[in-house]
Amino acid sequence: MTEENITRIQLDGKEYILIGTAHVSKHSAEQVKEVIEAEQPDSVAIELDQQRFQSIKDGNKWKDMDIFKVIKENKATLLLMNLAISSFQKRMAKQFGINPGQEMIQGIESAEKAGAELVLADRNIQLTFSRIWRGLGLKGKAKLLTQIIGSIFSKESISEEELEKMKSQDMINSILQDFTDHFPELKRPLIDERDQYLAQKIKDSPGNKVVAVLGAAHVPGIKEEIKKDHDLDRLSQVPVKSKVPKVIAWSIPAIIIAIIAYTFYTNPTAGIQQTISWFLWNGSFAALGTAIALGHPLTIITAFVVAPITSLNPLIAAGWFAGIVQALIRRPSVGDFDTLSEDVFSVKGFWQNKVTRILLIVVLANLGSSIGTFIGGADVIRLFIENI
Repeated sequence: MTEENITRIQLDGKEYILIGTAHVSKHSAEQVKEVIEAEQPDSVAIELDQQRFQSIKDGNKWKDMDIFKVIKENKATLLLMNLAISSFQKRMAKQFGINPGQEMIQGIESAEKAGAELVLADRNIQLTFSRIWRGLGLKGKAKLLTQIIGSIFSKESISEEELEKMKSQDMINSILQDFTDHFPELKRPLIDERDQYLAQKIKDSPGNKVVAVLGAAHVPGIKEEIKKDHDLDRLSQVPVKSKVPKVIAWSIPAIIIAIIAYTFYTNPTAGIQQTISWFLWNGSFAALGTAIALGHPLTIITAFVVAPITSLNPLIAAGWFAGIVQALIRRPSVGDFDTLSEDVFSVKGFWQNKVTRILLIVVLANLGSSIGTFIGGADVIRLFIENI
């Protein structure tokens, strides 16, 4: 049995065998099978959380997804990003004729065959993204989304040699590598905290011999962190939202309404101009975003009509209404859900599939409305200054 990519740790009477893997590598999957069969461990810890484990186990049962619930719970952006990242991973896996995450699937199967207890050792992926998102400013969030989308839709293929080099990273890390070079603070929630979480879960695994299947980026950190004790509850806390964005979100519409109301009081003609400007800028940009997402004409009209109103209430969004109207007019079929995992391979597929088109409409209508709010708000202030 080759010891390449394998790290052995003896600690407190237990043996930990860490396998550093690439998430789309035939060799990694074969090595996982070989090690577990040879070692016959008491436990096998894998770098998955319950959500990703269930996704693998169920084969991504998109047919069970309630698109209306996704929109109402404001999860369209998160789901769209998850699908986009999945498409990047699957495209690379398809290039080499293997299933994405095959080494994790192999770990699950081999653990069952060996009679070892399976331990889901990673932190909830949504919680990790939440901690990343809360730690970034507006500029950082925009660059992050651009970085991910750019990597996902890249047509560049990679060689088997380059793929093996990716063993120094896991899939999410590889997508965000350039971004972390410019934003070192991203490393803490993405790598350091997960190293601590993974190390503690591995250390808590039952039995005296534990095999851990990990993206190789985590192995150096886990080698150090496993010697310490970590508070999983602290690492699992959802970050407290800053009150500043909420204050700003309510302040902007309050100021806009106050300015327009005062202008109407002093100069009704200028007040009418402000109101028209607000409606046109908001409605036009929200409609433009919906049109870019290839929304139905009624969906585009809906975005145009509701955007100026929803922009004055942070609790509702133009994209929600546009997405629901699109879902009612172009309700996704079973076929759309069946082909979803294939359609996300390409930009064309994202726009053609009725499910992802609805998600795109929600996201782009909201983005357009946000742009319209700033431009429309600036024009309202301009007219106010000119007429005071």
